Amino acid sequence: MGVQEPYPVDVDAIREDYPILQRKVGGDISTPGEHDDDTVPLVYLDNAATSHTPKQVVEAIVDYYYGYNSNVHRGIHSLSQEASVAYENAHDRVAEFVGASGGREELVFTKNTTESMNLVAYAWGLNELEPGDSVVLTQMEHHASLVTWQQIAKKTGAEVRFIRVTDDGRLDMEHAKELIDDSTKMVSVVHVSNTLGTINPVSELADMAHEVGAYIFVDGAQSAPTRPVDVEAIDADFFAFSGHKMCGPTGIGALYGKRDILEEMDPYLYGGEMIRRVTFEDSTWEDLPWKFEAGTPPIAQGIGFGAAVDYLDDIGMENVQAHEELLAEYAYDRLSEFDDIEIYGPPGDDRGGLVAFNLDGVHAHDLSSILNEQGVAIRAGDHCTQPLHEVLGAAASTRASFYIYNTTEEIDTLVEGLEVARDLFA
Repeated sequence: MGVQEPYPVDVDAIREDYPILQRKVGGDISTPGEHDDDTVPLVYLDNAATSHTPKQVVEAIVDYYYGYNSNVHRGIHSLSQEASVAYENAHDRVAEFVGASGGREELVFTKNTTESMNLVAYAWGLNELEPGDSVVLTQMEHHASLVTWQQIAKKTGAEVRFIRVTDDGRLDMEHAKELIDDSTKMVSVVHVSNTLGTINPVSELADMAHEVGAYIFVDGAQSAPTRPVDVEAIDADFFAFSGHKMCGPTGIGALYGKRDILEEMDPYLYGGEMIRRVTFEDSTWEDLPWKFEAGTPPIAQGIGFGAAVDYLDDIGMENVQAHEELLAEYAYDRLSEFDDIEIYGPPGDDRGGLVAFNLDGVHAHDLSSILNEQGVAIRAGDHCTQPLHEVLGAAASTRASFYIYNTTEEIDTLVEGLEVARDLFA
């Protein structure tokens, strides 16, 4: 089957950048990467969990380790100077990628989106929230947001409120208007739902938050990899995202924050690198962003992150978005052909590049196992959105998620695997 029109990106050329896409899966997996009986081509549809890493990014990391491996901001020698410049420039590149005109002073490197969320929750929320205050989330929040603010609220006495999700998988904006009031100090919302694929109106929510003097934190883990993002156009006070979902290495993420807010916040972690002066009685902090990057930072990962956004910019984020939308709509349409498949979230022409669904009579974990035998890698479970799955009335779901190197033919392979599962459980 497949698509009959040109893709928005050169998929064949892009796939050449990812050697892992040439491998086969199956057989003996006792030694990772070394399989004696590999017979099934890999169809990787688990990109919302983590994307693959192109050769260009791997080479940038190798160049660091082979050419100028050293700690940053701690040496006068050449290697340290080169590493420091590369690490600082990576901050600037990632800041530019999401439209942060303040550059590195508004862009903190973290481990991932989760750590970015915790940084703000502890460095700001623990100090600013008190009984009588409210934090407004949504029912579709990832656990990184929901659990973090839930626990901070327990420590501070603040209330957590949840904007309802409608039957078609969107936010109930009338309910949002009711919840966001003068007691609200923070609105934390996922930009693109990792389960429903819903693209939330974050600019509208930012306006609602700012009208009552609250901040807005946008979880961009699924949006920064897949579409153009301009944090200043959104008017986000905070925006978090992860490198490993956007062609970068694991162990690196970023927190954008408006400079004036970051300057007012105390550090989240203490120790080396983040201090300006220390005495036996007190300490003062380094300038932004370093006051939030305690200890030896993820230097190689940060450099790799910078290379990843270069790679994506070369493709063009408008093209990335168009390709994702094409695949999402194609997958939605193919899955909609079957009466025994329930798809969650908005229609196929109005969602991010993922589709979560269930096949009647087959548990998501069983379905994932059967698809794996066909070479298809998908996600099965609650996708770190257990409360949302309760709203959906599903214990778990199966999720296929797409990226720049995927094709409609691979979605056809997914559908063929579903037919195998249907026959096995008939």
